[in-house]
Amino acid sequence: MSRKINTSVNIAGVELKNPVMTASGTFGSGEEYSEFVDLSRLGAVVTKGVANVPWPGNPTPRVAEVYGGMLNAIGLQNPGIDVFVKRDIPFLKQYDTKIIVNVCGKSTEDYCEVVERLADEPVDLLEINISCPNVKEGGIAFGQNPKAVEDITKAVKKVAKQPVIMKLSPNVTDITETARAAEAGGADALSLINTLTGMKIDIHRRSFVLANKTGGMSGPAVKPVAVRMVYQTANAVKLPIIGMGGVMNAEDAMEFILAGATAVSVGTANFVDPTTTVKVAEGIEDYMRKYQVEDIRELIGAVR
Repeated sequence: MSRKINTSVNIAGVELKNPVMTASGTFGSGEEYSEFVDLSRLGAVVTKGVANVPWPGNPTPRVAEVYGGMLNAIGLQNPGIDVFVKRDIPFLKQYDTKIIVNVCGKSTEDYCEVVERLADEPVDLLEINISCPNVKEGGIAFGQNPKAVEDITKAVKKVAKQPVIMKLSPNVTDITETARAAEAGGADALSLINTLTGMKIDIHRRSFVLANKTGGMSGPAVKPVAVRMVYQTANAVKLPIIGMGGVMNAEDAMEFILAGATAVSVGTANFVDPTTTVKVAEGIEDYMRKYQVEDIRELIGAVR
């Protein structure tokens, strides 16, 4: 008789039935994937970035395939908070899964406006995308300066009703500095990594493949970097971590969990196989049975 295994994890007081969620920007707000995936089988759905007003995004072409992954320069195109509240939240509430809203903005005020609007909505956690360019600081991303990370975390925490996850940028010299800054600012959890900055050139046309010249690199090629950053961060702060970056299967997910992640997000893999998230969740259970682990919490950060 097989023993009962426990895959539930807790992030800032929110209980997830398993540690698998979607990565923002790769799953819309769930609707287009719902015919392939039973969203109730996921620990959480993380929505596409939501801003205070609609964002048109960047000019096309804005996606390119590269060795071991892809580049994207979508530019956080989204219909804005009004449409999100009216259309996407009611859709997601039909499913037995947690809702994590990814919030983007061009200024601290933008972020806070969205967070305030979500205060009375039935969503479980907020993920603050601090890889957005800070228009008031000459376009450098909020997440690249530890002082800016601490300041925006404090500002968001003041108005947030739900627990706040700060999503860290890997485009820094030392990820633990920004992680500690987010912790000092009062973050409830961290998610990492966001995309690395990359470029692709068409040698025949002698031009950039993406209209934006650079884009966010994601997919299997970034996984070793992401696992290393999750491990470093888990050893630098006391906050729960959602690990992401090239999770294509359960083995990848287990690397992140053993490195110290409480949960994992699946992103680029959704474009290859829309059912990846469920396969990862099932694969984690298989792993636990194989190694006779009854509670997934025994595995979080088990590699020291």
